[in-house]
Amino acid sequence: MKLKRRNFFLEFIIGIVVVYLSVLILLFIFQRNLMYHPLENNYSGDKLKVKVEKVNIVTSDNINLLGWLHKKDLNKFKTIVYFHGNAGTLENRIHKLNHFKDMNVNFLIIAWRGFSGNKGKPSEKGLYIDASSAILWLKKLGLKENDIILYGESLGTGVATEIAQSNNYAGLVLETPFTSMVEAAKNFYPYIPVSILLRDRYDNKNKIKNINIPVLVMHGEIDQIVPFWMGKKIYEIANQPKYSYFTKYDDHMMEYDENLVFTLKKFIESLN
Repeated sequence: MKLKRRNFFLEFIIGIVVVYLSVLILLFIFQRNLMYHPLENNYSGDKLKVKVEKVNIVTSDNINLLGWLHKKDLNKFKTIVYFHGNAGTLENRIHKLNHFKDMNVNFLIIAWRGFSGNKGKPSEKGLYIDASSAILWLKKLGLKENDIILYGESLGTGVATEIAQSNNYAGLVLETPFTSMVEAAKNFYPYIPVSILLRDRYDNKNKIKNINIPVLVMHGEIDQIVPFWMGKKIYEIANQPKYSYFTKYDDHMMEYDENLVFTLKKFIESLN
């Protein structure tokens, strides 16, 4: 009887281990499906109130990217390059882009590979190529790096901090930034060894130390996706000059209310 119990217990433990290892294997294989959500669409029906030109940007690895370019005056004003988050389309950002109409700024927003109908599959390396190709495209229009403000939203903060390390840009805006993708993933999968399994790491907390241009960090305290402490940590680590816009009631999708818009507008004006 005791032997049967021991065998049952051993088989039970082995079963748990097999299931756990199977889950790890599946997570490793399909991790990018969990990280990138190009088909998610929370488009609220907002209409563009700012004039944009649809542009095609060819990356260095020959992928065509959709972009929207708003030209107020490329020679007179800075140009925001907007790197969006891990889900949705360019249309999902219309409610934000409309506010740029009343600011002295141009903007270019690009859709990542695999998003908004673009070919290719997203990855950390791929998104860095996309971003660098967008910057190069603007340079061909006559812009220099110090004419450009980098804007990262959520996942896009990982791309923005990577690019900003050249320290030649006019400024950097980080909306709901995370410290690293490893720490962000641990928040969702505390019992998974993500530090071993994760391919795309987006190590913001170490890269922000290398950045010496003006930085604006924006984050809401009730963010359910990227914990507020991460945005606060990024701000604390960042070098001067740095500015923050922290709110008590914003979730991950920050409300572009008059206070946020005022803060963003003042930051942009300080860079022109």
